Amino acid sequence: MGCFTFVKLMMVLFNLLISLGGLTLLAMGIWVTVDGSSFLKLLGPFSSQNMQFVNVGFFCIAIGILLVLLGLLGCCGAHKESKCLLLTFFSIILIIFIAEVAAGVVALAYSSFAEGILKAWATPTLQNDYGQEPVVTKIWNTTMTELRCCGFTNYTDFLGSNFEKENGGSLPPSCCWTNNAPCSPGEAERSAVQGCFEHILEVFQEHANIVGGIAAGIGVLEIAAMIVSMYLYCRLDKRVS
Repeated sequence: MGCFTFVKLMMVLFNLLISLGGLTLLAMGIWVTVDGSSFLKLLGPFSSQNMQFVNVGFFCIAIGILLVLLGLLGCCGAHKESKCLLLTFFSIILIIFIAEVAAGVVALAYSSFAEGILKAWATPTLQNDYGQEPVVTKIWNTTMTELRCCGFTNYTDFLGSNFEKENGGSLPPSCCWTNNAPCSPGEAERSAVQGCFEHILEVFQEHANIVGGIAAGIGVLEIAAMIVSMYLYCRLDKRVS
């Protein structure tokens, strides 16, 4: 029973850490929602239609609540030695693990498809809302300045846009190497400033080892949680029988 008690204790401590992580995310999500309203609008068309698909605050709150409930479920299952709670915990972790693997496979296999979706999402924003919506304009300006990129694909995202029409054919300064206004389409073409999506993709590729390591670490923790919960479940089953 010494091994059983040790594993049970580790299960409780592990799930307490999950709950603490969930509470941290929950607090961060509440803070962003209450005081960080500028983070709630990433791309214009959705904010104008009150459809905030990319909402950092609510996303953190949702994930935080899920982690807290999952941690409490594991703690209660181990502490009370409940087979039902342990099996539920195992099933939820298994579903999350399968979903993560599926998402990774889809991301690798259909990366060009995902790029097409993002482009269809971002291009109308640059055409219609950049220069019109202050929050959208500020976020894109910050992104382009910090990453030294231009638009989603390149400067052509701004050709024919409301911003170009209102500024006499001038594009955002970030689209030219001089980084000064006015930035004409001809100068932008000669500058050949990289698009933000390609730049971000290169950054991810450069740090693929780190991203892969984090993903592998999360996967190992999930597998360990499933093994421990199933071990406790089987031992309890033997004790009952």
